[in-house]
Amino acid sequence: MGQFETVEVSISGEIGSMQLNRPAQLNALSRQTLQDLAAAARWFDEQPQVKVVVVSGQGRSFSAGFDLGTFATPDPNYSTRDIADIGRLMAEAIYDMNALTIAAIQGNCIGGGLVLANSCDLRIAEEDARFVIPEVDLGIPLTWSGIPRLVREIGPAATKELVLTCRPFGADEAKSFGFINTIVPTGTVMTAAQVLAEQLATKPAYSLRITKKQVNAASDEMVHSRGYASDADIFAFAVHDPESRAASARYLKSKNKG
Repeated sequence: MGQFETVEVSISGEIGSMQLNRPAQLNALSRQTLQDLAAAARWFDEQPQVKVVVVSGQGRSFSAGFDLGTFATPDPNYSTRDIADIGRLMAEAIYDMNALTIAAIQGNCIGGGLVLANSCDLRIAEEDARFVIPEVDLGIPLTWSGIPRLVREIGPAATKELVLTCRPFGADEAKSFGFINTIVPTGTVMTAAQVLAEQLATKPAYSLRITKKQVNAASDEMVHSRGYASDADIFAFAVHDPESRAASARYLKSKNKG
C-alpha cells in the first residue's frame, strides 16, 4: 500500500480511496499535499485492478484551498514559481489517472480545492457544500490550469463571474452550472460516492478507460488545459505586485476579524 504524508490511500477490490488527511487545517493544500496527491495518482496508475477512485477529504471540509502557510515556511529548494507549478502538475496527474475518479465534496471546497475537484471525472456534493474561488480577492489570479478547466466545465461567462467576483455559491448553483453531477443530503456523500463507484466497477475496465480518454480528448480539443506552465509565471508576478499584495493584506485582515 502506498504511504504518503498528507494523503491516505486504500484499495478494496476494484475501488480505491484517495483521502486528504489534514482535517485540522480543513485539508488545505500545502506544498507537501500537492506533491502527495500527484504521487498518489501515479501510484494508483500502477494498480491495474483499480477501476474507480473516490477522492475526498477527512473531517468537515473537502478542501480549504491552497495553504498560504506554505509561504511562511519557505523551502530553499522551491521558488514561488515552483510552488505554483506543483499545483498544475497535481491537477494534471489527477485528470490523467487511468481509473475513473469521483470527487466526494462536503463542507468547503475553496480555490485550489475546487481545482482538485474539477480535475476529477465526476463530482458529488452534499446539499450544504460551499464553493468559492477567492484568488482575485487574495491578489492572485487563479492558476493550476484552473481557468481553462472551469471554462470547459461551466463556460466562459460563469467562469468570469465566479472568479472575478469571488462570491460564494452553493451546491444547487454548482449543479445548475454543470460543475456538480449529483447533490446528496448532508452526511451522506461518502455513501453516495461508494454506491456510484460500485456501480461503475461492475463495468468492463477497458470500456471505462477508453470512454474517459475519449471524453477527455474531446474536452481538450475544445479548451486546451495542458502544460499551462505560464500560470506559474503569472502567480510569481502577482506575489510581488504591490497592488496585489495590498489586496491580499486587506482580504486576510477581513477574514481574521471575522
